[in-house]
Amino acid sequence: MVLPEVLEIRPRSGLAARVRVPGSKSLTNRALPIAALASGTSTLTGALESDDTRVMIESLAALGCRVESDGPTLQVSGQAGHLAAPDAPLYVGNSGTTARFLTAVASLARGPVRIDGDARMRERPIADLVRALSELGAPCDIQGENGCPPLTVAGGGLPGGHASVDARRSSQYVSALIIAAPCAQHDVELDFLDSVTVSRPYIELTLQCVRAFGATADWTPGGGLRIEGGSGYRARDYAIEPDASAAVYPLCAAALARGHVRVQGIPQDSIQADLAVLDVLEGMGCRVARGADFAEVQGAELLRGFDVDMNEFPDAAVALAVVAAFAEGESRIRNVANLRIKESDRLAALECELRKLGAEAKAGPDSLRIVPGPPRAAQIDTYDDHRMAMAFSLAGLRIPGIAIRDPACVSKTWPGYFAMLETL
Repeated sequence: MVLPEVLEIRPRSGLAARVRVPGSKSLTNRALPIAALASGTSTLTGALESDDTRVMIESLAALGCRVESDGPTLQVSGQAGHLAAPDAPLYVGNSGTTARFLTAVASLARGPVRIDGDARMRERPIADLVRALSELGAPCDIQGENGCPPLTVAGGGLPGGHASVDARRSSQYVSALIIAAPCAQHDVELDFLDSVTVSRPYIELTLQCVRAFGATADWTPGGGLRIEGGSGYRARDYAIEPDASAAVYPLCAAALARGHVRVQGIPQDSIQADLAVLDVLEGMGCRVARGADFAEVQGAELLRGFDVDMNEFPDAAVALAVVAAFAEGESRIRNVANLRIKESDRLAALECELRKLGAEAKAGPDSLRIVPGPPRAAQIDTYDDHRMAMAFSLAGLRIPGIAIRDPACVSKTWPGYFAMLETL
């Protein structure tokens, strides 16, 4: 689907749809570097095809790992914990998972690895991860400003040992260390500054993934992590679940357009963080259900405002903020400071674009307050942020005259998003 520079959304109501969303970006970009470090060839099925996964695959190729693609099926030739030193910098675009995971993984390369990205990536902090890697014996040098890329990882191996991680801004720092740790020379023990980790379900997702490839990693009684070093990974066939972060949008569409939407293929025992959106929508008055392989929402005639701590599922806050603009009463999204260091400063962007819709919106350092107002048409700026484009398109289901600028930015994680939206 070729998208125009500005895309107007067609209003509709009474949805009745079943959809299947792409594979999980979180799982795809975890399974890829893990399989690259494994002994043997792994087959990943259901993988996401997107800009973020493309830059991960290209970076792994530069590190000497061959990845053969047949649509959503990937064959990954593992390098048994030893990676090549690339001839040129790894370009990761604005993919936070690629930048952070490969910063840790690059310590296992035979020589220096330089990692760089686009203008926004050069504003996204990575110093907390670099400090932890240095404590584990893997020196890195940041060349960017304010602790941001570009940076160079010395390579030569990861000795291991103990590190204290500041995980107050991003759980991806912790996940990066977990992914590299089974290939360290010694065990890796991590504790957390002030005993705080944001988005903890994403750490659990990483632990689930590394264990699936044969690594041993566990929480300690004191609330830290211990990962057995020297054992490496074993290749395997690995099925990637549909993306719960993507599922947020059709599920929220049901709430806004007073319809019924079922997202198929999501296991009932999935631990993906953004499935918590179901609890919020239920609290707003929607009917929700989970089955063996689906999640569904039936919208309500009147939606109630909410007050929710979204620290564990901050990505879903963008869509829920748009839904809140059509609810009765005030809504508050709390404890989401890390939204300011995502693909855009999402709190600032939400404040600005929600006001265009007629809502009163006020962003704090780690929160957002939304008071609905008479809705009005608007052209929405997306800040080169896929989640802003997807979330605000939902408002166009409810009111006429909503147009999305630069809709193609959704290619970062879901190139076919607007085709899906049109089928609802």
